[in-house]
Order: sequence, then structure tokens, then C-alpha cells
Amino acid sequence: MELKINPFEKFNNEWAILTAGNKDDFNGMTISWGSMGTIWGKDVITVYVRPDRYTYEFIKKYDEFSVSFFPAKYHESLGVMGSLSGRDQDKVKIAKLEAEEIDGTVAYKEASEVFVCKKIYMNQLNYDEVPEEGKKIYQNGIKPHYLVMGEVKRYISR
Repeated sequence: MELKINPFEKFNNEWAILTAGNKDDFNGMTISWGSMGTIWGKDVITVYVRPDRYTYEFIKKYDEFSVSFFPAKYHESLGVMGSLSGRDQDKVKIAKLEAEEIDGTVAYKEASEVFVCKKIYMNQLNYDEVPEEGKKIYQNGIKPHYLVMGEVKRYISR
């Protein structure tokens, strides 16, 4: 797979929607934490999900997930996907996005790039081992994120 992206800037500057589930049972949320690399001879994307997020239930339940990147004109839609909960409303509709099933998971027709991944590792960050600057995030009872690593099974560029 040949990509012409800067993996150090991709998540932080463009954001993405992490989605798990299938067309009948899914949830997605905006993320800005993530990385791309290799481990165990596999191309992987690593994302981070707090256990109190609705998407966590889906990433735990399903083995496939997608990471969708969008053109800048969808910045407002990504804001909606990151601020509303899918528990309470159809935030995909509110964000004016169209979900599509791809290889057993869900992505969005408006995405310019989609990484379809198979979950290969998931574990919660250990608060005691988080550096001091990271511990600031976990104040007021916020539980540490889960690290979720997925093998990239398919890359779509539109």
C-alpha cells in the first residue's frame, strides 16, 4: 500500500471518524489521537478510545473498524460527530453524512480516505505509567483511554 501522507500530522490536523459495527448496529466518533506504523509484520493504525464513549462499546464488540478522513469542508460535520452521543440521537444524520458498509464495517461516503481495519490488540492505558503531562487529562474521574490497534485490511482514496 503506497500512501502519500504525513502520519505525524494526519490525525492531529485533519481529525478522523473512528467507526465500529455494521450497517444495522454501529457508532462513530471524531478522533484526533492516532498513529500509523508497523508491528508484527503488519501495517497498523492505532487509535485511542475512552471507556465512557459510546463508540467504545462497538469497538469492544466488533473486530472490524474504520478510520475515515474528510476534506476540510466537513470540519463542522466532524465537530457534530465528536460532540454528540449516538446513544441519544442519530448524529450521522445531524452531521449530514451518509454511512456505507465496507468490508463488514461502516465508513462514510463523504470521506476522502478510509482505512478498514481488523482489531488485533486492545488494552487500557495504565494511569500509573502515563507521563505527568498525560495524567492531566485523567482528572475528575476520567478513566484512561483504551489503545486499539488494527491491521489495515483495505485503504480507499477518493
